[in-house]
Amino acid sequence: MPMETPARLVRELTSRGYNADREAVTLLASAPDPAAALERAVESAPENALKLSAEHVRRTLGGDADGVSNPTVSGGNGGANPDDRGGSAAVETEGAVAGASRSTGSRSIDIDGDVTGESTGTGEYQDFVSVFRDRFKRLSGQLRGRVNARPTNAVAEMPGGSEAAIIGMISDIRSTANGHWLIELEDTNGTFPCLVMKDRKFADVVDELLLDETIAVEGTLADDAGILFVDSLHFPDVPRTYEPSTADRHVQAALISDVHVGSQEFLADAWSRFADWLHTPEAAAVEYLLVAGDMVEGVGIYPDQDEELDIVDIFEQYEQFSEHLKEVPGDVEIVLIPGNHDAVRLAEPQPGFDEELRNIMDVHDARISGNPSTVTIEGVSVLMYHGVSLDEVIAELPEEKASYDDPHKAMYQLLKKRHVAPQYGGHTRLAPEEKDYLVIDEVPDVFHTGHVHKLGFGKYHNVMAINSGCWQAQTAFQKSVNIDPDAGYAPILDLDTLDVTVRKFV
Repeated sequence: MPMETPARLVRELTSRGYNADREAVTLLASAPDPAAALERAVESAPENALKLSAEHVRRTLGGDADGVSNPTVSGGNGGANPDDRGGSAAVETEGAVAGASRSTGSRSIDIDGDVTGESTGTGEYQDFVSVFRDRFKRLSGQLRGRVNARPTNAVAEMPGGSEAAIIGMISDIRSTANGHWLIELEDTNGTFPCLVMKDRKFADVVDELLLDETIAVEGTLADDAGILFVDSLHFPDVPRTYEPSTADRHVQAALISDVHVGSQEFLADAWSRFADWLHTPEAAAVEYLLVAGDMVEGVGIYPDQDEELDIVDIFEQYEQFSEHLKEVPGDVEIVLIPGNHDAVRLAEPQPGFDEELRNIMDVHDARISGNPSTVTIEGVSVLMYHGVSLDEVIAELPEEKASYDDPHKAMYQLLKKRHVAPQYGGHTRLAPEEKDYLVIDEVPDVFHTGHVHKLGFGKYHNVMAINSGCWQAQTAFQKSVNIDPDAGYAPILDLDTLDVTVRKFV
């Protein structure tokens, strides 16, 4: 098999039990006969070595490595504007690059909020009570610093005309005959009706409200004290003054999702170009790869899916995904969370993959966590959530506030509500647990989702929100529901500035 690309070299090395420095792969690829060079490097590797160093390859190749020049690399468009996505990414590397190896001295990864191994829900009534109480306690705590709220039963005993504030979960929203909005708020003591008049300046935010989310209102009680006329409305929200953390060195992370290996429409060539690019000097700063779910196409996810499968066995799909993961440089730190096409429970929060699938996907010691999880790399917190609830947000809210064409705007709504799946009992399957793993307790520096197969990013109160597109061309099913995917893109995040560059590989 020819060894003309770094990705193929990495696959071959991995199959023999080796990782290699990025520069070592570059040297092997630049040799007159890469296959023979690889054989020599492996045969002369020190006993018990797990990684081939650049120095070892230089010694092995001897004269073949002398006089190798810097490669010429044609890269993707470096602009951060998603409308300016031109440029193919990777070409063959033709030589070694001094100082191009990735630095590993100050790497750090911490994962928080992972439900894996912590799930206690049995589906009994008390589980639902527990998760709602926990959600309300935590979200109301975020609001209490802004309003002097009283319990609903205490407000009910106040005299008419009094000023009052309530923090509650929305149990009902309906419009009145006069075009006003009646919102039923529920806390642990009862419910209370709140009326938003249509001529209020903030009335336009009522169409952003979802059932079961927690808000605060301030206003004046009616003369009979039976209803609260709302003067202001507050979401838990991200503070406008939020200052995100950044890395103290120049280092990058590639944020991708929805690979969908096993589908007939999986873009294997685009993936290989992406993997090849990761081996080039242009990608030397990319030290992390965060994959936000749907590694494989799965089985039985939607009607007649079997007619669109290239691989029909779910375990073979994961084995093939693992083979593609081998193309990624061995010194890139990888984090994987599941999505709705993956072989885990559908209800969120989703635990990480079971032991059998973890063993299949153990390439490069990839870290596997649940959905959602907060991954902190180089001091930058990245909230990773596959994003099934985005469908619900987009369906419920006006198009200018949430749409598939601008998926990051739907993500803004989740940040505003401080919950990744605020509406309970809708299309998003949610599992009751002792605690609500879907609450956004700490403001993330970056919010990364997938699921909707559309590319979009932007900042909300200084939080970078990124939906990373997919690696699957339009399927017949997607065409039937009018989904036009953004496929073959890789957003590259500068962890020291939180700037985003979009790379295109199709």
